[in-house]
Amino acid sequence: MSVLTVLPVIMAGGSGTRLWPLSRALYPKQFLALSGPQTLFQQAHLRLTALASEHIAVGKPCVVGNEEHRFLVLDQLRELKAEPSSLLLEPVGRNTAPAVALAALQATADGQDPILVVTPADQTVTRPEAYTAALRTAIEAAAGGDIVILGITPDRPETGFGYIRTAAPAADGTRGVQAFVEKPDLDTAKAYLAEGSYYWNSGMFVMRASRWLAALAHFRPDIAQATQASFDVRTTDASFVRPGKAEFERVPSESVDYAVMEQCPSHPEAGFTVKMVPLDAGWSDLGAWDAVWQVSAQDASGNASEGDALIQNSRNTLVHSTSRLVAAVGLDNVVVVETPDAVLVADRSRSQDVKNVVAALSKQERSEGSLHRRVHRPWGWYDSIDHGPRFQVKRIMVKPKASLSLQMHHHRAEHWIVVSGTAEVTVGDKVIMLSENQSTYIPLGTVHRLVNPGTIPLEIIEVQSGSYLGEDDIVRFQDNYGRSS
Repeated sequence: MSVLTVLPVIMAGGSGTRLWPLSRALYPKQFLALSGPQTLFQQAHLRLTALASEHIAVGKPCVVGNEEHRFLVLDQLRELKAEPSSLLLEPVGRNTAPAVALAALQATADGQDPILVVTPADQTVTRPEAYTAALRTAIEAAAGGDIVILGITPDRPETGFGYIRTAAPAADGTRGVQAFVEKPDLDTAKAYLAEGSYYWNSGMFVMRASRWLAALAHFRPDIAQATQASFDVRTTDASFVRPGKAEFERVPSESVDYAVMEQCPSHPEAGFTVKMVPLDAGWSDLGAWDAVWQVSAQDASGNASEGDALIQNSRNTLVHSTSRLVAAVGLDNVVVVETPDAVLVADRSRSQDVKNVVAALSKQERSEGSLHRRVHRPWGWYDSIDHGPRFQVKRIMVKPKASLSLQMHHHRAEHWIVVSGTAEVTVGDKVIMLSENQSTYIPLGTVHRLVNPGTIPLEIIEVQSGSYLGEDDIVRFQDNYGRSS
């Protein structure tokens, strides 16, 4: 048997608004550790790496994401001692069909035609061995030209997922796909569960790159042509691949399901066969806090907790604490999520409606919808621990060998106190070294830079004072990360 070449494609876009306040636009749920020590993105990478066998060669992952998350992707892969084959940065969101097309174009750019294993970055499974077995079956089927989807074996009448109607199982472990069905009402979902041939649509696909491009060109030539035009004018910087922004903005927004998958069984004359492999691996898309409760360890009363939580006389309740003690008394079917700058209290059955809170915050132009108090940057992070009229206090961590930009501010001065590590500080035309308990002052309008020359993280306390303390009061003269503002 010849060796099959597999390219993992991890779809790492999305904002996870229904898991607010833990998930936010600039640090969404795929980069959070919600079920185990690794983040959901890291779990996705590790599951795909485990597909390798004597007959399957798994390449470095192709990650499709956006500009704001590019350094999160690299950092989280580095924690696993991994790196991407490419990081495709979508200029704007255009749903999953163009995203997969970009990955297929990148995969075939050098004349190769690998089998793409496409998975969202924000899912979890509790039985990885079953996941590996199912994906290997799907890879074998896709090698022959089929488009293969993973269907989740349902364990309850779920109204929040689309379904796949399938034919009887074949000898190779696949089922023919007869139709894709929209999210049903409860009675219909119960009928699907009893009937036994309906599966949840997982959003995971396996097919040769050329097969996807051919199917997209057949059913949605407008998407195929516009995506190709954007890819043709791409720029590449190390592992970052940036399609043309103006061209990509003209790509129609459409999902994989609507663009191709649902068309194939409806138009068999086109010659694109879709098969399904059942997946019974404790899968969850963690789409809302109710789903997090379902996969969490629960006590005898159905309560689940994370962090410093005390739950008494409560039932079927989830408490998630990140920075302080949260006590819950007498709750039934409730979700409580605490972060340093926002707290969510919701009926667990209404957890899908949390996205409406994020929409309201956006409408009010409040930052809590998109930013945490701790903001991650390519060089490390900062945490705004206190603020008031004309002052702000931040705790700043700089990674070993990392550097902030050479910059200045029009409206604020800064004091820096080193808490741990060693700081190399540029102030005007001087460069000084500071160690623990030492400090310096950056006058308003002075060009300055902070560098960590050491091998351990540098932590400082920054006290800002001035008439305006917004993050947009930064004039950058030199930056290692390609940022202009």
